[in-house]
Amino acid sequence: MGTQRAVPTGVEATRRLVSANPQANVIVFGAPDDAGSIAAAIAGGARGYLRWDASRPELVAALAHTLASTSVPAPRQPSDPGVQLTERELQVLRGMSQGKSNGQIGRELYLSEDTVKTHARRLFRKLGVRDRAQAVAHGFRRGLVQ
Repeated sequence: MGTQRAVPTGVEATRRLVSANPQANVIVFGAPDDAGSIAAAIAGGARGYLRWDASRPELVAALAHTLASTSVPAPRQPSDPGVQLTERELQVLRGMSQGKSNGQIGRELYLSEDTVKTHARRLFRKLGVRDRAQAVAHGFRRGLVQ
């Protein structure tokens, strides 16, 4: 029998695609509670992660955000690599790493969506990142989320 070629997983395919073309914009679809896959996808170069059952508006928003981010310069480096996040910022980052929306994070933490957005902006500034995907990837690399 001939050898059968294994089909790469979405995470492996993302890694290969981004490795071959660093400007590629990849959004990975998967389970909302699979933190390991989310981390692997972001670490592999995906710009976003959506649940399999994402609605059309969520998909359109993710695509628009991803395409708009192509013109944004490379992420800034944090001014202080040992920067400390507040407990609230860590909670928001953990929610992001689980694929939760700002509204979902706010409901869990008893905060308004605007307050979650404020914590997210501060978090992005402290980490020197420009969006949720980069924040989550940075969080996984630093061991802030698992």
